[in-house]
Amino acid sequence: MIAPKLIKSFFFSLLLIISTWVNAGVIISGTRVIYNENEKEVTVKISNEGKVPVLIQNWIDTGDVDAKPENIQVPFVLTPPIFRIEPEKSQSLRISFTGATTLPKDKESIYWLNVLEIPPNANTEIDNKLQIAYRSRIKLFYRPDVLKDKIGAINAAEGLQFSISGNTLKVINNAPYYVSLVSISLNGNDKQPIDGELVPPLGSHDFAIPNGISANTGNKVVYRYVNDWGAMKIVESKI
Repeated sequence: MIAPKLIKSFFFSLLLIISTWVNAGVIISGTRVIYNENEKEVTVKISNEGKVPVLIQNWIDTGDVDAKPENIQVPFVLTPPIFRIEPEKSQSLRISFTGATTLPKDKESIYWLNVLEIPPNANTEIDNKLQIAYRSRIKLFYRPDVLKDKIGAINAAEGLQFSISGNTLKVINNAPYYVSLVSISLNGNDKQPIDGELVPPLGSHDFAIPNGISANTGNKVVYRYVNDWGAMKIVESKI
């Protein structure tokens, strides 16, 4: 006989693997959450634009996409962690910082907000349709009080530096904010863009240059990034 804990673990893992279902309609207001240190709480609006009620489970992780909620330790509390949303209705999810973990005062910290949409029980109308869960995961940036000026985040994203070493492009971020790169194009080659990644504050990230693209010091770089409001911006720079 299979142990109940093993069964529970299996189904939770299955929910994380599956990425869509026949009636997915839950929308999160925004593509990222900015939590300023001096705020008591931050509210995220979650809406059900589907035709049936859904059950929502929420949790925050530290970067491990496969971590189970019950095994994660984060300095945040979500209220409510589980709730039901009726069709065409919304629910406010409140995020509160507990202070249980001491976070850096000179740069941003990053966490991830997870919203798991659980479909309703099977009924006569959808008995023959596959019902699986849909999980959304967006960035949660904790911003110390000294960094609350949003102009600083814009300057950080538009002030990246670049260097070349062999087939590697190094992106250098000298600012205390994370920069969410979408793509990087070298020498005007938009047909072979480099997929973007997060560039950490006061750090760097190495990107492999695609075969067939030459890049040297002084060449043009065009990169796209996502700002605090979820909008994509384009910046032109040089290596």
